[in-house]
Amino acid sequence: MKNTAFIRFHIEAGAKIIPFAGYNMPVEYTGINDEHITVREGIGVFDVSHMGEFWVNGPSAVKFLQHITSNDVSALFNGKIQYSCFPNGQGGIVDDLLVYRFDEEQYLLVVNAANVEKDWNWCINNSEAFGLKTGEDLINSSDEIAQLAVQGPFALKAMQKLTEIPVEEMGYYTFKVMEFAGIKDVIFSTTGYTGAGGCEIYVRNEDGPELWNAVFDAGREYNIKPIGLGARDTLRLEMGYCLYGNDINDNTSPIEAGLGWITKFSDSKDFIDKDLLLKQKNEGVTRKLKGFMMIDRGIPRQHYEVVNAEGEVIGEVTSGTMSPMMKQGIGMAYLPPDCWTPGSEIFIRIRNKNLKAKVVNLPIYKRS
Repeated sequence: MKNTAFIRFHIEAGAKIIPFAGYNMPVEYTGINDEHITVREGIGVFDVSHMGEFWVNGPSAVKFLQHITSNDVSALFNGKIQYSCFPNGQGGIVDDLLVYRFDEEQYLLVVNAANVEKDWNWCINNSEAFGLKTGEDLINSSDEIAQLAVQGPFALKAMQKLTEIPVEEMGYYTFKVMEFAGIKDVIFSTTGYTGAGGCEIYVRNEDGPELWNAVFDAGREYNIKPIGLGARDTLRLEMGYCLYGNDINDNTSPIEAGLGWITKFSDSKDFIDKDLLLKQKNEGVTRKLKGFMMIDRGIPRQHYEVVNAEGEVIGEVTSGTMSPMMKQGIGMAYLPPDCWTPGSEIFIRIRNKNLKAKVVNLPIYKRS
């Protein structure tokens, strides 16, 4: 198992450490509910150094990315970030990812931790047709980069103390390369996986400890806390954000997953699975990923059966939990067309009981 640049801080803070995506990672510190509420109401810090980072460089970078990703890379400008996915050639998804544009010949792809090797091989296999050279135009920097996600309503206010660049004024899904906390060449992006606002900060591994100390010093007046993977999952689920391996995978299409908004069918973009996904968009699909909220008391979990009023199985829970903010069971599931309307009644089979739930629009948790 690998360790991130922040492992000693997790141990010192008393984190429960588990193996995840090849790394020793903190799953919780003071408890998932406490950590979750900290992010929603204050500031929490996640070690996300296990994520993968690939550089795509050169004059063929845009053509390559237009082919391999579903979103329209040509819409990006310098300093802009885009959520996208890799279609797998069979109607499914290799992974979802972020695309950072530095300039017209330099991009950074940020991919899921569990899929780094799979995604890297996918990129290499598809790069040859575009003349990209591995190690020169296509570079895997995943093991060299440390990353902290600083999330919550006071995150940017606190982080402003560490740079002269006006980060509080940065637009959503933008980034800047800056000096931050005295560290040169930091990538600072207004992204996150919580729906609570904040930023993600990339540094070299050797600068990790310095970054950690500076971030926690800056956030002390806001009662900043380290947050584990457990709360990361409950936070993203309240917002209805897909998790690869749960809600999307090699057998789910972006159209089925409600990711049509990152699947762009422009004439200038010829991407993998374009014809198949366009057909799904035009003709419709037989299932879609929908959020739901429990009406009866119960906690839905992944793989629990979803049934109709007659007890017939109509789907399966892809993600489920007890919402720390709503104090209700919530989840997502692929459902047939007659269940797509918000308010539709469904039942989750929990311990052989069919418990009532209702379909809701995303995000499931609505901030007041």
